[in-house]
Amino acid sequence: MSTDATADPSRRPRSAPANPRARPRESPLPTAGAAYWEAAAASFDDEPDHGLRDPAVRAAWAARLRTWLPSGPAAVLDLGCGTGSLALLAAEQGHRVTGVDRSPRMIARARAKLAGHEAALLVGDAAQPPVGERRFDAVLVRHVLWALPDAAAALRRWAGLLAPGGRLVLVEGRWGEAEPMGLPAAELTDLVAPLAAGIRVESLVGDPVLWGKEVTDERYALIAELPGRDAAVTGAVPQPPCG
Repeated sequence: MSTDATADPSRRPRSAPANPRARPRESPLPTAGAAYWEAAAASFDDEPDHGLRDPAVRAAWAARLRTWLPSGPAAVLDLGCGTGSLALLAAEQGHRVTGVDRSPRMIARARAKLAGHEAALLVGDAAQPPVGERRFDAVLVRHVLWALPDAAAALRRWAGLLAPGGRLVLVEGRWGEAEPMGLPAAELTDLVAPLAAGIRVESLVGDPVLWGKEVTDERYALIAELPGRDAAVTGAVPQPPCG
């Protein structure tokens, strides 16, 4: 699920540089542009964790989402939604979902999946979602942030789209051995800490059902709670991240 990373984050385009992080305005995956994602849409769901075609994989992601997203029906923004597999799970759990992806073909497939559900699917840039002044209870982003040219700026933008007390749900990792790439949990925690009232990091390595295979690299979910309404009004400083 991504707008700026390869369909499988461990399989990057050959011309991508070894540096796993990028300087501002410089993409770590220069070949993975709009045309790449248009072409990838047809086979995107072939990855077990993208298509969620295996009932066990689907159930595993659904169970995680129930613990990551707010408990009641909530407004959820899924950025880099791809073909909408996670957006569909969120909608089935009663949430009002808005999905954004840069590929019109991805969005077309997502609209087909979510037909009949309360959802809006938009073509746009995950770093600058085309949602106007709308505010959400949760922003869900899987395997997108690591490949954006300016991760800190994207996080600030996403935090600004949340209602007071809203939640960032970021699924990321670090892949590869010879030339590792991605975003380690410690680095992402440092980026999110100035925005959050509390942070927890959940390892996803020990649950191979999520990926349809055993994995040994770093994969995790970071869930950040933003300050509540009182803190937002008074400008109170967020407390240190929780464990």
